[in-house]
Amino acid sequence: MTMKALLAAALLLGSVSQAFSQMPGIDALPVSTIFVTSNGMWEREAVEDTAKSSQTTDKSASTRPEPTRGYYKVVAMRQPDGTAKIYLQQIAFTADGPSLVETLELEEFTQMKAYVTDLRPESSAGASSLPGLFVTVHLKTDPAQKEPDGWTIIIDELGDMKIEKASN
Repeated sequence: MTMKALLAAALLLGSVSQAFSQMPGIDALPVSTIFVTSNGMWEREAVEDTAKSSQTTDKSASTRPEPTRGYYKVVAMRQPDGTAKIYLQQIAFTADGPSLVETLELEEFTQMKAYVTDLRPESSAGASSLPGLFVTVHLKTDPAQKEPDGWTIIIDELGDMKIEKASN
């Protein structure tokens, strides 16, 4: 290899490793994370800031704020005893990229002391255009259990959540 080729390869390698170091690293993800799925979407009407609108002298100049939109993420985290905790996150779309709005532990699964074997979205076709969420959690309540049970996490278009044993 010529000196120019070695120098070019070194520069390329340096720029690639620098690019990876600037991205939020996969190393930041806890090793106890066993399943993650993103599914569904939500939309919330924006609340107008009344302090700002009362300071505006020209009422016609004020514009209606954009609604907040985003998607759901369901995460299963293994606990030291082998069972899992399941979390629901709301992620907002922002100009700077995805932004965490809220994380909620789904206590129903924690109380079951569930051994999670899989998380599945209703569809693998991509983001839905309709608000809501439908995810199936496959779990065992006894590690010796041969087949897992299916439980669904359903959020309707109004944001009401229901967790129930799958009917099929």
